Amino acid sequence: MALHLKKILPNKEERHKLFGSVPPIKGKKPTDKENMPDLQNKPNDYLFPIEKVGISNVRHPVNITSELDPGHQTTVAQFTLTTSLIQQSKGINMSRLTELLHEYHKKNWTLDLSSLSQFSKELVQWMEQDHAEVEVSFPWFFERKGPATGKGGLMHADMWMKSSYQEEEKKHSPSIGITAAVTTLCPCSKEISEYSAHNQRGMVTIKANLYEHVSFDWKKELLEAAETNASALLHPVLKRPDEKMVTEQAYENPRFVEDLCRLIAADLYEMDFIRSFQVECRNEESIHLHDAVAALSFSKEE
Repeated sequence: MALHLKKILPNKEERHKLFGSVPPIKGKKPTDKENMPDLQNKPNDYLFPIEKVGISNVRHPVNITSELDPGHQTTVAQFTLTTSLIQQSKGINMSRLTELLHEYHKKNWTLDLSSLSQFSKELVQWMEQDHAEVEVSFPWFFERKGPATGKGGLMHADMWMKSSYQEEEKKHSPSIGITAAVTTLCPCSKEISEYSAHNQRGMVTIKANLYEHVSFDWKKELLEAAETNASALLHPVLKRPDEKMVTEQAYENPRFVEDLCRLIAADLYEMDFIRSFQVECRNEESIHLHDAVAALSFSKEE
């Protein structure tokens, strides 16, 4: 067995000095908040007002509810928090944005359209601005069972919510969205082939502006619009009897990406709570190197 001489290392403070650490200097600037200069609140003519200023990519745990199991869940959301800024103000107090978010967290809030609308209203008052916008996205989990065996597992879709509040008009503007995965089977392939048809995974993204915030589970409504118009659903657990049913269902319901986009739009058009919407469908083609895409937007007020 080889013997190794034990190293004698300098202590941690000396090691830090070795790698460039220096002692702090004795500063002359004030350390108490009352005597610190506040550049952001110094009034002047700063050339232009700003429509949105704030922070993004804020990751934070949130509680949500669902009509699908699990009915109560904690997930990790990503926030964008912004407010307006008048021309006479240099900047906003950005620390207040996360400060309010933490206050809501301490109250164990449940994230929904109503609480998000209240958050955006409080943000206007807290930041002393005229307009605020809160945008949040999060993964939503729900149970799905195999169509033949009933074996279950958890699926997920990416959800999106936005609430804007305008103080002058006392007006809330809520928006919602989803990105969900589906299966599509190519109608052309089915038509020209002696047997079989190629299929692919499709990604559906829906964004909708609402007349007002709603109290029911809009997540389920958007998920159904995306999935029930596809060739077949995706499943976390598929036994052979399930796989037979799913593949046969896809064969019975061929969809071009254009078909899927239009059928989803029809469902959204029939939802009374939606004011306008955007739909984008993207098929990850199984026999092509490229993706197939289709998109449309529609407003019921035009």
